[in-house]
Amino acid sequence: MVFIRGELRPKGNIFTPFNIISVPVILLGAILIAYRMVKGLGSITNLSQDFPWGMWIGFDVMTGVAFAGGAYVLTFVVYILRIEKYHPIIRATVLNGFLAYVFYAGALVIDLGRPWHIFNPVIGNKFGLSSVLFLVAWHFILYMIAEFIEISPAFAEWLGLKRIKKILASLTLGAVVFGITLSTLHQSGLGALFMMAKGKIHPLWYTEFIPVLFFVSSIFAGLSLVIFEGTISHKVFSQQLDDEHRRSHSDILIGLAKGCSGAMFAYFFLKILIFMHGRHWEYVFTGWGQWYLLELIGLVLVPCYLFLRGAMYKNLTIIRIAAILTMIGVIINRLNYSIIAFKWYIPLPAHYIPHWMEIETTLAIVFAEIWVFRWIVNRMPILRKPPAWET
Repeated sequence: MVFIRGELRPKGNIFTPFNIISVPVILLGAILIAYRMVKGLGSITNLSQDFPWGMWIGFDVMTGVAFAGGAYVLTFVVYILRIEKYHPIIRATVLNGFLAYVFYAGALVIDLGRPWHIFNPVIGNKFGLSSVLFLVAWHFILYMIAEFIEISPAFAEWLGLKRIKKILASLTLGAVVFGITLSTLHQSGLGALFMMAKGKIHPLWYTEFIPVLFFVSSIFAGLSLVIFEGTISHKVFSQQLDDEHRRSHSDILIGLAKGCSGAMFAYFFLKILIFMHGRHWEYVFTGWGQWYLLELIGLVLVPCYLFLRGAMYKNLTIIRIAAILTMIGVIINRLNYSIIAFKWYIPLPAHYIPHWMEIETTLAIVFAEIWVFRWIVNRMPILRKPPAWET
């Protein structure tokens, strides 16, 4: 108990710029969530029967899960392909992915009109075996369990549980294979949800290949977040990194940039083939066509080139700029499907626009996830080397 009490105490300066900004946002978000639970969705959202999915689904779930894709990509690279170069960042990436699923599953609970129905896929209250949403729900649950098993050895090392750590480590490879399988399925499954909205999504975005596009984009979405998060962690948690980790940082980012470039080229090629096959030339010179080209060229092709150039010339600044552009592109892409290009034919005054309280709640969830991530990294061997008895 003395150890736990000591670990619960703050480590470092409390009054940092991030803390000063994030604490009020989290507290206000908690109040708004409590108010929503008492008064219902309409009390803090602009959701309606015409637009039942809003900011919490479009950003928190659709975008958040795409950004969590770095976990399944890097676990495949490290544990299956045995490319040890990326091993120093594997725990941080898996932890980030696990927390993303936990917090965005929480956002999903908030978004449900009847939150207690979240247990229906588990307890068997009218199993929807033919439902894509049922499939995604079970994949979410099982994937969170798989990621918890993958990261659990760090918890055992933190608590000094040598025997338990050995048992958990023996389960890692199985959890990785299981998790990769689940992740590839539900990344595409989220895209499959929009297959049923053919008449509601703009023709430039709707295609029967949405599941494939969602899966491929989750690869470079996840890796771009790893680059972004890794850059920040390298500075914020620099005291936890050994010399070897510091030396390998640049090489890791360059390798990730190559992966992003390849995945983005494949995605761009698929989008061109789909556009040519769909023959939606009449929309190209409209406002929607310009928006589509901005996403495809400005936020896919351009960062793809920047990633390639940054990797070729080993320019980390270009790689980081490309990662930020890619993240913006993924956010816009997921919001296009769920909000912006959804029921595009409805005039803007009647269209769904997120309430400021929806945006504030989303920020609170993101900040809360960062707080938990920071708390764990400051106490457990996530970035630093494991205890001596592990070597």
